[in-house]
Amino acid sequence: MIVNALRNGLGCVIAGVEQMTRPAKKQRSAEVQAQVNEQAAKLALYQFHACPFCIKVRRTLHVLNVPVTLVDAKEPANEKVLIEQGGKRQVPCLRITDDEGNVTWLYESKQIIDYLQNQFAHM
Repeated sequence: MIVNALRNGLGCVIAGVEQMTRPAKKQRSAEVQAQVNEQAAKLALYQFHACPFCIKVRRTLHVLNVPVTLVDAKEPANEKVLIEQGGKRQVPCLRITDDEGNVTWLYESKQIIDYLQNQFAHM
């Protein structure tokens, strides 16, 4: 219990520092940003606020200026979806819905960041 409190407290401190030290967002034309927003609407990031790996992914989203829906995986209903549909209770997890409605669950912060870089850095 004490370890969890310390972990959460430290995570909140890290999240606060990250908020204060964020670099500028990627600037795009209005047309290109609209395309990014349309693609981002098909994504959802299941995450915990104080998780360092989630903070790393959120920072990448900020830098790339990709407005992805953030889903709090600590909420029981969201946790249930993550486990039942994604297959495990692990965050960060990016839920990707393609144009045909097929869903892919991408785990591991490095893989998520690589995916985001490949999809949005060139736009």
